Amino acid sequence: MRKKKDSLPPPYAAETKDTRFVGTFEVMVPVPGRVKPNRVPLQFASKEEAESWIHSPAGKETIREILSGG
Repeated sequence: MRKKKDSLPPPYAAETKDTRFVGTFEVMVPVPGRVKPNRVPLQFASKEEAESWIHSPAGKETIREILSGG
């Protein structure tokens, strides 16, 4: 049985830390073997918009590519 701490957290939306994009949000994807999550190179106007993108077909495909190393 796999322990919960061994699994990766799901992708999440966070406020952009880049000062050029103040007030926007980005999607972060935790990757196995990395301390910092990968950042999806898109900016969203709201957290809700970023979270809905995560569950969209385009979002799922982009996240799958990031996790596969492509």
